[in-house]
Amino acid sequence: MVADLIALDNKARVWVYPADAVFTDEQRTEMQGYLYKFLGDWTAHNQALKSYGNVFHNQFLTLFVDETMSQASGCSIDSSVHFVQELGKHFQADFFNRMLFSYMDAEENVHTLNASDFKAAYANGTISDETLVFDHLVKTKEEFLNAWLKPLKDSWHKRFV
Repeated sequence: MVADLIALDNKARVWVYPADAVFTDEQRTEMQGYLYKFLGDWTAHNQALKSYGNVFHNQFLTLFVDETMSQASGCSIDSSVHFVQELGKHFQADFFNRMLFSYMDAEENVHTLNASDFKAAYANGTISDETLVFDHLVKTKEEFLNAWLKPLKDSWHKRFV
């Protein structure tokens, strides 16, 4: 069952899949169609999962599950991973490269760099300790809303610069 994000419990689990590409508005709309279909059919032990999903900034696929009704099982999580892999094939995008780092500049544009380019951007002053970075390791809706975007100095990314 697909719900609005606001309707999910703050402890709802979240998975953030950053793409190695920025999607057009048309691609995002198409992707959301597939996403809503998947979420509408997503179950654990034959029970519907109360879920939400979206593509933020035309680049970050997110899946949320409110486990107050039904808990996501290993099989249901596996099915979501398979879904994301298939989506990646269809859109020719990699959602599983964990060595890509994304940040937001002062004009609120999102940039994504590989680890070595991220380190170079810090060294040359393109980014600083105050630059807002996306922490794709958030685990709950509450963390997503409050700490998905945080200053570099307060993130795990800092160890890479």
